[in-house]
Amino acid sequence: MGQNQKGSKVYLVSIVMVAVLGGLLFGYDTAVISGAEKGLQAFFRGATDFEYTDFMHGLTSSSALIGCIIGSSLSGLFAMRLGRKNSLVFAGICFFISAWGSMYPESWILTNGKPTLNLLVVFNLYRVLGGIGVGMASAICPMYIGEVAPSNIRGMLVSWNQFAIIFGQLVVYFVNFIILGGHSNPIYNAAGAIANMADAQWTITTGWRYMFGSECIPAALFTIFICFVPETPRYLVMIKQDKKALDVLTRINGTEKAIEILSDIKNTISVKKEKLFSYGFMCIFIGIMLSVFQQAVGINAVLYYAPRIFQDMGMENPMVQTVIMGIVNISFTLVAVFTVEKLGRKPLLICGSIGMAIGALGVAITFGNPSLNILTMLSIMVYSASFMFSWGPICWVLIAEIFPNTIRGTAVAIAVAFQWIFNFIVSSTFVPMFNMHLSHGDNFGHWFTYGIYGLICVIAAVFVWKLVPETKGKTLEDMTKLWKK
Repeated sequence: MGQNQKGSKVYLVSIVMVAVLGGLLFGYDTAVISGAEKGLQAFFRGATDFEYTDFMHGLTSSSALIGCIIGSSLSGLFAMRLGRKNSLVFAGICFFISAWGSMYPESWILTNGKPTLNLLVVFNLYRVLGGIGVGMASAICPMYIGEVAPSNIRGMLVSWNQFAIIFGQLVVYFVNFIILGGHSNPIYNAAGAIANMADAQWTITTGWRYMFGSECIPAALFTIFICFVPETPRYLVMIKQDKKALDVLTRINGTEKAIEILSDIKNTISVKKEKLFSYGFMCIFIGIMLSVFQQAVGINAVLYYAPRIFQDMGMENPMVQTVIMGIVNISFTLVAVFTVEKLGRKPLLICGSIGMAIGALGVAITFGNPSLNILTMLSIMVYSASFMFSWGPICWVLIAEIFPNTIRGTAVAIAVAFQWIFNFIVSSTFVPMFNMHLSHGDNFGHWFTYGIYGLICVIAAVFVWKLVPETKGKTLEDMTKLWKK
């Protein structure tokens, strides 16, 4: 009976950890391309029926992002029709098929090991499928955790999802590093030919396949484990399964608290489906803008370019600096995990925005000056660390909890779709902006790009201060009352 009065922390943590595996796969899938792309490029350059251009390689490297936009857009429909749990099972299946198909796109149909246009199309379709899984998981994992977690620790538990994303990226850097082993990546000479063809032969034929295939293991584990977690109580009430909802709530919160929470949920889900703007325009607008700012501050462009900056600074192995940066990122994500319930969401976002603005402006001022290399590196670290304790995790926390129950599925899907669209925009505009020159050899593009990101960080701080409501300690049902006002 004591167990029933208190609820089981072990049960709650175990189901949250399974959902967090979805975040790890999100990180793994989006970062696996970083180690594989050079071998993949050299492989398809060997095609005889078409010319594999840099533009095609750019599209192939980012084709998963197209799937992410599709998956996140459909996530609301899936979450409402299939439920949160079944949607995550579907995402897991997408992850597994994509990992297997990216490793072996010939699939016993096309000629094994022969690069052709058909093989390139099939490979990209598998990557898009993986992106659909990522897009779904990126929207539904935080929603799932937000809907099962008690309000006093919800922010901390949703923050673990961001930790898992960063951890997944770090894991795949190590896995790619181990797979590559003593083999070398292709190096291109000035004419665009592979300068070390003999040394890189294994990477070109086999290495990249192992890198994509390595995702099969976490994808299979996630798909199996997710079958054993319960559906969320909020969704169960929406489909009129109150007894099952009460059982789940009792196991997590204890009997008394469970009855109270169930009553709150039923009061807010008196209408199963409400129109998207039932709670006003600002509710949706704030959710979308949180997503837009998370990407518009330019974090992906800064992180993508970090290895090159370390290389320009004369570092012998920029991958080592990249891994160090990954460890710094994980450490500062933990700051958010352990302070989000004490300090609240808004203070972390505002402090992070100011830290990022300082870091971005530091890069803008010092980049390209060899005597200020250490300041450039420190500025990048400050920028990145500030993102990791603020916009990285806290944006997901707010998106998971800010919307009322009856519109959450659809609203989260729209907000996350905007996140992926702006991820694509920032990633694709960074290089042309960065390489802009007003006159020969000037650094206009460098300070213009980072200056813009710094300015957006300042605007983001003002946006949070003026418009975003604090959700610390509030139940998901309180959100309905907040927006009704």
